[in-house]
Amino acid sequence: MRGQSRKINGLTSSKPPSCGSRVNARAFTVAWGTAGLAGFFVLWQIIGHYQLAGLSWPPLTAVLQYLLDPDRHALFLRAIDATLRSTVAGYAFGALAGVALASTAYTLPILQRGSDRFAAVVNSIPSIALGPIFLILISREATPAGVASIHVFFIVYVSMNSGLASASQAHEDLFSALGASRVKRFLRLNLPAAVPAIASGLRLSWPAALIGAIIGEWFGAPRGIGILIINAMQNFQIELLWSAVLLAAMVSLFFFGLLTLLERAAYRRFR
Repeated sequence: MRGQSRKINGLTSSKPPSCGSRVNARAFTVAWGTAGLAGFFVLWQIIGHYQLAGLSWPPLTAVLQYLLDPDRHALFLRAIDATLRSTVAGYAFGALAGVALASTAYTLPILQRGSDRFAAVVNSIPSIALGPIFLILISREATPAGVASIHVFFIVYVSMNSGLASASQAHEDLFSALGASRVKRFLRLNLPAAVPAIASGLRLSWPAALIGAIIGEWFGAPRGIGILIINAMQNFQIELLWSAVLLAAMVSLFFFGLLTLLERAAYRRFR
C-alpha cells in the first residue's frame, strides 16, 4: 500500500498520500507526456524539413497545412464520418458479443473451455483474411464494422473473464453460505466486480476497433479514412497520406481519452 509509514509505540501505521502529492504526481506525468509529444513533433519536423527520410516524409507544417485547408474540409469530414460510423457499430457489436459469451460461459461452466478456444481461434485469424469473408457474407458497406467487431470481441471477452474472477473468496463463501444460485451470484457479486475490468477492456479495444474499420474499408467501402490512405498510396499523394493517418490518430486518441475517464470512474465506483 502506498503511503508514508510511521511508528507509534512500536507499531507501524500507514498514512495515505495527501491530495497535494497526488496532484503533483499527476502534473508531473502530464508534463512528461507533453514534453515527449512535443519532442516527437519537433523530430518529425526536422526529418521532413531536411528530407532525412526522403520525399516520403513531409514536414509536420506541410501536413497540417494540407489537413487544415478549408477546400479539403468536406473531404476529410466525409471520410472520418464514415470511419467513425463503422468503428462505433463494430465496437458496440464486438463488445456486446464479448460480454455475452463470457457471461454465458461463467453461468454455464461446461461451456467455459469451448468458449475460450473459440475466442482464441477467432482472434488468431488475420484481419486481412476476414475482410473477403465479410465482403461475401454481409456487404461492402458493413465489412469495416465486421472487421472492427472481431478486434473488439476478444479484448472484451478476456477482460470480462478476468473481471468475473476478481471477486474475493470471502464474498464467494458468503454467497455460498446464503444459498445463492449461480445466476444470483453472477448478477449481484461477479458482474459488479467485473465492471472495472470491462471498462479497461473497452478502453483498450477502441484503437483496435478503429484499426479494424480502416482495414475493412480497403475491401471496397465507398468512403472512409482507409479509402483516403489507399488512394494516396496509389497516386503518391504524400501530404494526403500523412494527413489521413494523422487525422485517424487524433480521433483515436480523443476517444481513448474519453474511455480512460470512464475507466477511472468505474474504478472509483466499484473498487
